[in-house]
Amino acid sequence: MSEPFPPQKEAESRDDAPAAPSRRQLLMGGAVAASAIISIRPALANTAASVLNCTIPVPDQGRAGNYIAANGQVVPAGTQGAFPAGKSFSGEQVRQAMRGGRLPGAGYEQNQAYLNYIRRLQSGTSGFTCYASLQMPR
Repeated sequence: MSEPFPPQKEAESRDDAPAAPSRRQLLMGGAVAASAIISIRPALANTAASVLNCTIPVPDQGRAGNYIAANGQVVPAGTQGAFPAGKSFSGEQVRQAMRGGRLPGAGYEQNQAYLNYIRRLQSGTSGFTCYASLQMPR
């Protein structure tokens, strides 16, 4: 009766040398890579779309009712030279405003104050993740 496996010596010599991939393995690897690319691209497109639809409240809910000073700081309501707040802007609106456009319903100085507020957002503040996502290169 013949042995179903090759002798031990041959198996040991095969383990020492790196095995060259077969044509079938190469084709399967290419197919896996292609399917990964196809599945990643729509995910990136969805991420880009969600970034443009996220919102940035000015100011965050914890400081609602306050005003925004020209330098972007949150100040008490009624402060001279500050602007009423309590608005939310979409990521797309903020992106356009940062490229020279205006936020909806804001005059030039109010627009600058709101953008200064948005630029000062820090981690943990409502709207920070949205703003940070706008800064990511595409």
